[in-house]
Parts: sequence; C-alpha cells; structure tokens
Amino acid sequence: MKLLVLNEHEVTSLLTMSECIGVMEEALADLARGKVTNPLRSMIRGAETPGILGLMPAFRGDYGLKEICVYPGNPARGLDTHLGLVILHDGETGAPKAIMNASAITAIRTAAVSAVATKLLAREDAHVLAILGAGVQAKTHLEAIPLVREIKEVRIFSRTREKAKALATDNRQLTTTAEQAVRGADIIVTATSSREPIIKREWIAPGSHINAVGSSIKSTRELDSETVAAASLFVDRRESTLNESGDYLMSGVGPDHIRAELGEILTGKAKGRTSTGEITLFKSLGLAVEDLASAQFLFEKAKRGGTGTWVEF
Repeated sequence: MKLLVLNEHEVTSLLTMSECIGVMEEALADLARGKVTNPLRSMIRGAETPGILGLMPAFRGDYGLKEICVYPGNPARGLDTHLGLVILHDGETGAPKAIMNASAITAIRTAAVSAVATKLLAREDAHVLAILGAGVQAKTHLEAIPLVREIKEVRIFSRTREKAKALATDNRQLTTTAEQAVRGADIIVTATSSREPIIKREWIAPGSHINAVGSSIKSTRELDSETVAAASLFVDRRESTLNESGDYLMSGVGPDHIRAELGEILTGKAKGRTSTGEITLFKSLGLAVEDLASAQFLFEKAKRGGTGTWVEF
C-alpha cells in the first residue's frame, strides 16, 4: 500500500485559491443536498497546556479526518497557530490514501469559503474591503476576496502593527483603530484571536457584508450582540453554529435568526441578500467536509502531476 504525503509547500502550490473556491462551492452544495456526513468537531485540552487538539471527521465518498492543534501563542515562536494533519482514507476499503499539511489547507479553504459567502451575499458594487487582523487568515483573505469582487480600497487594522505593515502595499491602507477600518467599508473580514467584540454595530454601514472568521469556539467572539442581531445571518452549517459559535451563542438571538446555510443558497433552496441596504453576516466556523474536499482535490491533482512523496505504508 502506498501513501501520498504532501507538505506545506506542496499543498500551497497545488491548491490555488481560485480552484479552491470552486471546490468549496461543490462541497457546501453537497452538504446541503445531504451527500455529506459531517459530525460536530471534538476537542480536548490537556492539563497545564496552552493549546487544544481538535478532531474533525467527515465522509464524502472518502473518509477524511483533520487533527489539528490550536496554540494561540505560536506566532511568537514563529509558528502557525494551527498545526496538524489532514488524513484521507479510501471510501471503499478504508485504506489510508494520503496525509497532508493541515495548516496550509486550513488557511486556503477558510478564505475560499469566505469568498464563496462574499460572492453570494455582498453587493455587486462592493469595492472597499476592511480586514481586521494581520495573521495567516488576513493574508489569504486578501488574496481570496478580490477574486469575487472588484476591490479598489483595502483597510487593515491589527494590534500587531509590525505584522500589519507587511500587508500594507499598493491600495492597502493601515488604520490606527478598528473603527477607522470598518466605517464605510463594503466588505468586512474579522480574522483575529480576540476573545471580546472588536467591532460595534454603529460602525457598520447599511449594505455591508461581514465575514466573521476568527472565533470558532463557544467562549470567544469578535462581533457585539447588536451587530449579530441587526444582520441577516448566514452560516456554513446550522448545527455547528448552534453548538460551537461564540458570536452566535453570546448574542442572544435564537435559531430562527439564521437565514440559511451557504449550501442552501448554492442549491437554490434559500435566497441570499434581499436588498441593497441589508447587512449580511457570514459566520465562518470551518467544517471537516471543507478539509476533506480539499484533500480529495489535492490527491487527484498530485497524482496527475507527480507531486508529493509516495511512501510504502
């Protein structure tokens, strides 16, 4: 039995953002059609450790499992906050087919899903992008969002000024406060490690679209309750939102406030934006099927191109 191994560089070179956007559309549509098994993620925190281990399994023709450690302090060590593997198993035999760098897959597919949400929900004339955060996700979102909307102005805010400066090129302007970045922006991406809200409802203009990316657990949020309540809320998956999203759970809104899953819009089961003045909000949590779909795409592309390392297993 041979096993494909793809490292970070190989994943990044094979999984282009434009291709990944299409892969995510297909995966989310399959989820809405009931073709995917995607249980809630499970997490474990060891005693006296600053990080957690998350397990994210899914089935979509093949089995996939992402096992990922999340260590918020890692950037100070020169490491990504998310480190782990995506494991791909053959759906007919269960044989392991591949292991891949999970950090690279997570970085690309998360931004690609936000691009899908932006494509479906942002106004066609949305040209001003605000990014809060300057980490890995800020970088990939700066690549992804312009693929689905013509971005003429980018505003970046981060409490880590040196990292933000590295992103400030061409039409990208650094702001001294989050409010300066958000006011008047058409598309807002929150990609921070903040545990408390970093934006306020009164900063958000009518017709804006928000991709809330940074918080993926119950105990943290980036949005204040007023923002969530005022927005039309769209999600990657209802069950995940109801169980895992601090932005949702701490806002005080009920399940009926969730307008639709992205896959339901893609398959025509639900509508997206209904007016130019509506504030739309996509709450991103990240799903195992997104990692699985990325791994399936990478496996086939690597086979065709002879990329990666094959090892006897």
